[in-house]
Amino acid sequence: MKKLLALSGFFATLLFASSCKEEFDYVYYTPEDYSLISQHLNLPELPPKYTAQLPMHLSGTGLFAPEISTEEATLGRVLFYDKNLSSDKTINCASCHKQELGFADNKAVSPGVESRAGQRNAIALSSVANFAAYYGTDLNGSGAIPFFWDNRANTASQQNLETMANPVEMNMKPHEIKAAVEAQAYYKPLFKKAFGNEEITAQRISQALASFVNAMGSYQSRFDAAANAAFNNNQFGIDYHQQFLNLSTLENRGKALYMANCASCHSQNFGRPMKVYSNNGLDETTVDQGVGGITGFASQKGVFKVPTLRNIALTAPYMHDGRFKTLSEVIDHYSTGIKFHPNLGEELRQGNQPIKMQFSSEDKEALLAFFNTLTDDVFLQDERFSDPHK
Repeated sequence: MKKLLALSGFFATLLFASSCKEEFDYVYYTPEDYSLISQHLNLPELPPKYTAQLPMHLSGTGLFAPEISTEEATLGRVLFYDKNLSSDKTINCASCHKQELGFADNKAVSPGVESRAGQRNAIALSSVANFAAYYGTDLNGSGAIPFFWDNRANTASQQNLETMANPVEMNMKPHEIKAAVEAQAYYKPLFKKAFGNEEITAQRISQALASFVNAMGSYQSRFDAAANAAFNNNQFGIDYHQQFLNLSTLENRGKALYMANCASCHSQNFGRPMKVYSNNGLDETTVDQGVGGITGFASQKGVFKVPTLRNIALTAPYMHDGRFKTLSEVIDHYSTGIKFHPNLGEELRQGNQPIKMQFSSEDKEALLAFFNTLTDDVFLQDERFSDPHK
């Protein structure tokens, strides 16, 4: 018996020592590769995971985040902030999607290469709970939410290739993108980790950028904490109309107004939006045809993507053309400014007349208070999504 115990102890010690040795000896990058990377980039020796862990109040509804490749997302992070991917080396993805602004821009329309003006406001990437959870047909099938204000791109890869090629944004052809990345020696070990070898192609560049964007998501706001607390008190799910104990009286009043007037398009839990596109009565006629400009359908002319409103307090100016400078102006529009349009959303019309919500000054104050609960400071300061370039 003593001999068996001694042998057991010996093997346990051996296993422990072996596991410690493996942990101690394990390196993610070779010393040579990490030395090269560290000359140019602030990347940790062991990259963090990028797969999102959605809160229970969202996952309890069936929303889940598929696994994201850590290696591809790490490479995508470097590419997202690389100005070499634009023709005049002045623009990167983050030029229009700034982390401190909820991955939006504070300009109505962001300038591209050589200060060329685009047509639409940069969409806030922090407005979603998680891109991989419901954006992109490659991850979520035919029912997925598409990209761009006019919903013309079906995947994150298609979206970034179009953006890099757009002559008023980054103005780069695929072979130019490939050459720009090949010119930076530190990309080779990153590509080897992501794809198994050092070969650099435009498609791999696009795939890595897509993995980085697909990993993005905002789900750690005060609203999420309050919703989770309510969910934990009711294992069968929650009614988002109820008073949340973790929100103030004013914030709960704003939430009630939102649920009554806005949630039918933008969603109750700020997960997946309820509508893919709509017209919200900005104008009686529209020069920018939106989704209809892509499909050619008369019923879709003047309609645009319906986003969720996470981090909305940080992402001014608002609307597809950035016409509203403040969130108060947006609330005023829905209160008294909705105009009739042939394709005005059914939630905003009664026959041929627009429905105006007639918010009181107290209502507006409450709505603003509630919208501030959607700010996710954790995501806005998450180093995994910050600029790694020195």
